[in-house]
Amino acid sequence: MLFKYNGFDSNGKKIKSKLEATTLEEAKGKLKAKGILYTSLDEENFSLSKFSFKRKRNLNLSALSYLSRDLSMYLNSGISLISAINLLKQRYKNDKTLHSFFESISTYLDEGKNFYVALDSQNIVKLPEFYKQSIKISENGGLLESVLLELAVFLKEQDRIRKQVSSALAYPLFILFISVLMVAFMLSFIVPKLTDIFTQIDQELPTITKIVIALGDFFSNNYVFVFSGLFALIFTFVTLLKRSKSFKYAFDKLLLKLPFFSTMIEQGELARFSYMNSILIKSGVPIVQSINLSANILKNSVIKRVFVEASQSVVEGKKLSVLLASNKIYKIEESFIHSIAIGEDTSKLSEILNNLASLYNESNKDKTDIFLSLLEPMFMLFVGVTIGTIVIAMLLPIFSMNLG
Repeated sequence: MLFKYNGFDSNGKKIKSKLEATTLEEAKGKLKAKGILYTSLDEENFSLSKFSFKRKRNLNLSALSYLSRDLSMYLNSGISLISAINLLKQRYKNDKTLHSFFESISTYLDEGKNFYVALDSQNIVKLPEFYKQSIKISENGGLLESVLLELAVFLKEQDRIRKQVSSALAYPLFILFISVLMVAFMLSFIVPKLTDIFTQIDQELPTITKIVIALGDFFSNNYVFVFSGLFALIFTFVTLLKRSKSFKYAFDKLLLKLPFFSTMIEQGELARFSYMNSILIKSGVPIVQSINLSANILKNSVIKRVFVEASQSVVEGKKLSVLLASNKIYKIEESFIHSIAIGEDTSKLSEILNNLASLYNESNKDKTDIFLSLLEPMFMLFVGVTIGTIVIAMLLPIFSMNLG
């Protein structure tokens, strides 16, 4: 639960803030440990602000990257961890969520807990499991500064890829959306008006005109049901994708069978796995645990299952490259398996995985650029052909009348 308090710090400065604790006595103990003389300490009353604090907030990749980078810079400059956290707390004093997050971390550190326990115990911000495990291992191995910087680079790269795809898709999707509305409007309102004219003509209409008129009648009479059904279909699909593991697995398996897209998806997942695994191994995480943690950040459930099942056999002393080559779930790219085998034989798996991540990211970036550059003209062609077909279908009977 969250407590709000007013008081004075060890320097006599008046402060007003919030504190996370399970009981009132625990909150008092935490304030005493921080050297704060409180004048009032109360559990925060129920409100929308409390509700938002009790729900863990998901930090976006960019924000988590900046926080990791800044913390790494502070630690590299010789500042202690608790001082670095306090600096960040002051820096984000206008952001209630992040300020409470750093306040909570600072409290746990003052109590003598290590950084990993503080991150795992706080209930303000939801952090990825691989991120916390990387902190745990690196803190024990004295590599916290370097691993934080590596995590910052990884998160920033993932955020860059996501933003690149989103921004590139924005205009083509806008065109597609407008074109669908235009076609629906023409079929629902324009075509029925022209149909009234054609009914007065005692002649056989072209087949394409009959089809467009039939579609126009259907849309004009059922456009509410069509849009409602389309919305329900999209909602059901998204819900099943999030809630049903079997549906997501089947959908991911289908994606991996599509030409061109399957290569993009596989290389993107292998790049993500390689970079994360490289960081974890460099941090001193055991290979079995690093494979599991790296697999958990993968989005495609089929490829994720390949690595999770492989990690279970690695415990028995088998090589990852052999397990990937012999798996029956999905055939992983051979060059990736060969590179893993070389890394295992030379004990330079971390370096090779890092190089693989760079190569796959570069290759995938080129493929993504090509795909996105072709997407816009493809949508424009689709719009032109669809609207052109409707216009021609409506003009053919009129030309026939003039010729007659």
